[in-house]
Amino acid sequence: MKKALIFYGGWDGHTPKEAAELFEAELKSKSFEVKVEGSLDSLSDTQLLRGFDLIVPIWTMGSLSKEQSKGLLEAVRGGVGLGGFHGGTGDAFRGDIDYEWMVGGHFLGHPHVGDYTVELTGVKSPITAGMPQSFAYKSEQYYVMVDPAIEVLATTIYKHEGRETAMPVVWTKSWGKGRVFYSSLGHTAAELKSYPEVLAMTVRGMLWAAAGKPE
Repeated sequence: MKKALIFYGGWDGHTPKEAAELFEAELKSKSFEVKVEGSLDSLSDTQLLRGFDLIVPIWTMGSLSKEQSKGLLEAVRGGVGLGGFHGGTGDAFRGDIDYEWMVGGHFLGHPHVGDYTVELTGVKSPITAGMPQSFAYKSEQYYVMVDPAIEVLATTIYKHEGRETAMPVVWTKSWGKGRVFYSSLGHTAAELKSYPEVLAMTVRGMLWAAAGKPE
């Protein structure tokens, strides 16, 4: 049985506890053993973390100690998958450059909040398999800085200050032996429930990340 660690906290506006409960239930339905923690305490124990197949950060803003940052980074580098979404992963631990590098990108802002369209890139992946080529979404449209080495699975056209750019929305990457999945969608647990196809995609991303751990 695969094992997942979900840790939650930080800014309450992203409903971290409710989101943790949502993904706990989703992962248990996929036969995972899930540990949920409302603290960062376990992150300094790399040996403990290496016992998991998947780590799901749901912790907007906040900060990691040097020991916690090192423990998390080394666990993923050693093969533990990392899977996350929106601000709980993409706006966590601002200024921890190595964490941001591991995730593959970081939140800069959301000048637009409202309706927008998400487009798949055409990269074949089990994460987006069966999804429509484009779909409407209504939420914060994240403007992110990204590592050019990520594999982008979905984008959105961002219009700001008279310019347009194809902004990554969903991506994967590697960090050492570990697989990393990220989606900027999912402001709250309730929002994810209202877009079941996006929720299912996010779960598939987490499963993909977990599946990469060496036996």
